[in-house]
Amino acid sequence: MDHALWAYELEKKRSQYSAFKDELLVNPSEVTRRMEMTISKRKEHNSEGTGFLPRAEIVQDEHPLSLGKTSVWNQHFQESETVEQIDRDVKRTHPEMQFFNGGSSDALSNQESLKRILTIFAKLNPGIRYVQGMNEVLAPLYYVFKNDPDQSNSASAESDAFFCFVEVLSGFRDNFCKQLDNSVVGIRSTISKLSQLLKRHDEELWRHLEVVTKVNPQFYAFRWITLLLTQEFKFRDCIHLWDALLGDPEGPQATLLRICCAMLILVRRRLLAGDFTANLKLLQNYPPTNIDHLLHIANKLRGLVPC
Repeated sequence: MDHALWAYELEKKRSQYSAFKDELLVNPSEVTRRMEMTISKRKEHNSEGTGFLPRAEIVQDEHPLSLGKTSVWNQHFQESETVEQIDRDVKRTHPEMQFFNGGSSDALSNQESLKRILTIFAKLNPGIRYVQGMNEVLAPLYYVFKNDPDQSNSASAESDAFFCFVEVLSGFRDNFCKQLDNSVVGIRSTISKLSQLLKRHDEELWRHLEVVTKVNPQFYAFRWITLLLTQEFKFRDCIHLWDALLGDPEGPQATLLRICCAMLILVRRRLLAGDFTANLKLLQNYPPTNIDHLLHIANKLRGLVPC
């Protein structure tokens, strides 16, 4: 891409995010205050000087007790539960890392950035809103942008991470939509594709896992897929993994399935020797592994992803 065009797009996106913050993160009391100021200015220019507000200027939907669908207060109260959930989840994001939870002013600032991104996303996407765990998907993106050696880029980490977060989730949107859980494109369908891929590549392992020991892939793959493996590996290993996941020309969904299948293959011997309890524990607490080797195995599965 032309450097000038890239710079133009960056500036446009960053300005757009700033507009999102101004529009979507305003407290209802601030909306009311602005409205009162507008009315007050109108009164000053009212030649009649009656002291009464024209009926058209009394906006009932801006009253805190209004139940109107367009009331900013009603919307605010309905959204408060989502905001509280985001706040709880963000505070639990990578507690072992000072970047996110060190108690310093920088860590607190980073938390606030994550909260704003997730809140704006939820408001812009009412069909999905916020789903628990999205904070874990956002964290690596924000971390990378915030640690950009170019200070001008680092200063815009919040806006840049927001749009990348939107782009990443667009590739996995159906996995987060509860209405599609049982459809041909929802999370259960995606997990089924992983099961089919394993069966095609290693039917013996598939049979032992799902038929003999009866380990339903949903017991472990649900977290793998919805959180994009962020909970299965160390943070820096996850970033390494995401380089392949997000850079593959076949798309992130197909790449993710290959990586998940490769994870099963890498612990094949232990799985074949294990029973239900041992195998479930192993897959829910995946052991440390060489990421380059994992990606090599995943790449060998290219072309086997079921339709």
